[in-house]
Amino acid sequence: MTYTQRFIRFQWLTLISLFLVICAGSFVRITGSGMGCPDWPKCFGQWIPPTAESQLPSNYLSIFQEKRAKKAIKFCAFLRTLGMEETARKIETDPTLLQEEPFNAARTYTEYINRLLGFLAGNLMLASFFWCVLFYRKRWLLTLSAVNLVLIAVEAWFGSIVVATNLVPWTITVHLFLALVILLIQLYVIYRISPKHGVKIPVNQLTLYIWWAVFAITFYQMFLGTQVREYIDALTKQGLGREAWSDYLGIEFFIHRSFSWLVLVLLAYLAWRNEQGDKISVIRWAFVVLGMELSAGVLLAYFDLPGLVQTSHLLFAVVLLALLGMGVYRFRKTA
Repeated sequence: MTYTQRFIRFQWLTLISLFLVICAGSFVRITGSGMGCPDWPKCFGQWIPPTAESQLPSNYLSIFQEKRAKKAIKFCAFLRTLGMEETARKIETDPTLLQEEPFNAARTYTEYINRLLGFLAGNLMLASFFWCVLFYRKRWLLTLSAVNLVLIAVEAWFGSIVVATNLVPWTITVHLFLALVILLIQLYVIYRISPKHGVKIPVNQLTLYIWWAVFAITFYQMFLGTQVREYIDALTKQGLGREAWSDYLGIEFFIHRSFSWLVLVLLAYLAWRNEQGDKISVIRWAFVVLGMELSAGVLLAYFDLPGLVQTSHLLFAVVLLALLGMGVYRFRKTA
């Protein structure tokens, strides 16, 4: 089946919106704006949040604390139905669970913009699904569009859980995992419908195996990175400076760093072989983006630079994962 350029561009627009949501989520994290809106889907009980504390009732902290407590109790009950008794108990006994933050307009609107971008991405996916229903009734396309629509709804719901549990670390990791799965599915849709990006690329068996290994390691690295960030956030709250981090960071940090070197070596080897032979553009771009991603990682680990470097580090990592994913979809072993 031939797909119109308008439909293909719309799928690219949806993909870009997902990148924006992930970057906005990172910016929310580095600015400490995760609790800028203490409720969900509204923000301070309003669709358009207030701009000053004077616009809120005097007891607004206790009001939203009570609402979050009820949602957290429901979530813990849900976890128990899944057999996650210990996890539910930890959430219930967490002394920080019901801590409320005073109104801060900058943080509130940072989180609000993040939600608006998520709302935009969700509506683009909804429009894409109806577009498929009306004009492209291919089973695989309808299935993937429906799956992604359900996943982004779950992602939105889980965003409310992240807020209700006051940013419990593992919930942030699950939130990122869902976002990456949605992005990779959207990328696969583009691969299948685009005449340019759907062309198979023949590669030798060694290149194929190394590429798959780099993709798997990079996907795992995304979650190691969130755990490292959680450790650093905790150390910062304890008043420990960057110079003391290496004494307290867990094994995840050293695995994350070692895997980064491994990915660099493997992609450098592929890039070198690629320049000797076929000069495949996706391999070139993956190596370039990896260089930028590792540079941002080094700046984060060894220099006291603004938090925007963290967002850049995540953005480059997500772009790298997307490039590796496109290679996984397109590469085929030569006969």
